[in-house]
Amino acid sequence: MYSPSRKDFIALTLSDQHSRSYNNGKHRRQSCWRKWKQLSRLQRSLILFLLALLLIFGLLFYPSFSEQWGGRPLSPLSLAVSLLYLHAAIDVSQHAPVLCVCVCRMCLLCIVSVKPVDRLEMVREAFRHAWKGYKEFAWGHDELKPVSKSYGEWFGLGLTIIDALDTMWILGLKEEFEEARKWVETELSFSKNVDVNLFESTIRILGGLLSTYHLTGDEMFLEKAKDIGLRLMPAFKTPSKIPFSDVNIGKGTAHPPRWTSDSTLAEVTSVQLEFRELSRLTHDPQYQEVVNEVMRLVHKLPGKHDGLVPMFINTNSGQFTHKGVFTLGARADSYYEYLLKQWIQGGKTEPDLLEDYLEAIEGVKKHLLRTSGPRKLTFVGELNHNRFNPKMDHLVCFLPGTLALGAHNGLPEDHMELALQLMETCHQMYIQMETGLSPEIVHFNLQPYDGRDVDVKPADRHNLLRPETVESLFYLYRFTKDAKYRDWGWDILESFNKYTRVPSGGYTSISNVRDPVNPGPRDKMESFFLGETLKYFYLLFSDDLELLSLDKYVFNTEAHPLPIWQLPPV
Repeated sequence: MYSPSRKDFIALTLSDQHSRSYNNGKHRRQSCWRKWKQLSRLQRSLILFLLALLLIFGLLFYPSFSEQWGGRPLSPLSLAVSLLYLHAAIDVSQHAPVLCVCVCRMCLLCIVSVKPVDRLEMVREAFRHAWKGYKEFAWGHDELKPVSKSYGEWFGLGLTIIDALDTMWILGLKEEFEEARKWVETELSFSKNVDVNLFESTIRILGGLLSTYHLTGDEMFLEKAKDIGLRLMPAFKTPSKIPFSDVNIGKGTAHPPRWTSDSTLAEVTSVQLEFRELSRLTHDPQYQEVVNEVMRLVHKLPGKHDGLVPMFINTNSGQFTHKGVFTLGARADSYYEYLLKQWIQGGKTEPDLLEDYLEAIEGVKKHLLRTSGPRKLTFVGELNHNRFNPKMDHLVCFLPGTLALGAHNGLPEDHMELALQLMETCHQMYIQMETGLSPEIVHFNLQPYDGRDVDVKPADRHNLLRPETVESLFYLYRFTKDAKYRDWGWDILESFNKYTRVPSGGYTSISNVRDPVNPGPRDKMESFFLGETLKYFYLLFSDDLELLSLDKYVFNTEAHPLPIWQLPPV
């Protein structure tokens, strides 16, 4: 048994060192001591045993908890010291305050051992995991099929590599970038007898190469961009100058889809940022001329509805088709996005683009904007021959970011107010699902009753790892500095990790966001998960607001940053 002087020494050592004087804390210890003495020996022994058991249990399971939450487990030294304190506390149990101090010290050790989660590093880790699967099972092919450990081919041009180039550079993944660069330099060839989609190959390949050239200054990427840009030009050789949807980049021929002579409006009006930039870099005006002509034609076409445009346009007549159907979802979405972004790219000197954008936003507010019944969520629906449909694609979640970008560039303040409202709606599309992931399409409930704001049909419950909500969160955080947008993004990333991450490498789209037990892996990782989604996560969590400043860069619809021109367009 310890002598009184040693007991005092232990008590002082285990205290939080608020005071080094034994006499200053004497009254508090005596008060605790009196209460402790009122307990029976059995009660005291039982309390000490339970506390000791609790501490031991915490020590055993703490490493797994800390690893899950981004911390580090207790070091062997901390563990040994903690056990020593526990032994000393039990050994001098007649001084209850010592045990209390021991518990406080243990809690302090646990708290000190936990580091805040490094969200940027978690994004890097997610990219590395996705890249691991792609490199091992799909290298050089368009897309990874992570569940079957194989690959999918669309154009046969290594889409995932090209789409992810600038993401790797931005995330500082030098080793991964260098191996991708080597493949582009030595293996990527556009001399292939293959049909590619004009829109997809422009935003992913041409956009990715141009962006990587600007970030790195590496001329090799610009040469590759020139090559693919020239090979896509036959698409514009149509009677109306509205481009065909498909191009054979080996033969130099182009054609519409086999089932129609129409092109979708989004596709023909969302290649402008890339082709205009290619002209600026090469001093060859042909690329900019063909895409500017498309915008001029669409600007003066009849058939719009207060700035809203139909989804299809005929490549022979140059006229809108399937009139009367208006949406900001698939087949029309990026038309509205590129109106604003071309105006910004060109130094705000092209009034027709701004006019069309402002008129379209007024059309959205007049015809497509509604609020749900239960929680009064503002959403954007669709119009089908004057009949409103409360259907909203996840794709429409690009709109909060676009509206905020416009407000940042001097457009009406109510654009920002609408952006904030729609951002909340897109957030609710995630958190009202059991997996915390949004479905592809939702239908909003308009009736004022208690329940879900959104209904999801069985065919619409899939999630494709899309970026639009994270994209808008990035814009909203940049312009408001409200940390809640980062927290919402973090929740989405955690849900991706929980429900879509494949252990062997990669992430997969899923079939059912309403079923957390069996979400149904679809065995496909789109290239845009690396090119867009993870990039926007990184930019959202970065404290460096000058990293790709929105006053210097404009992002294409595949999240590839292109510079805002210092001189007006030719």
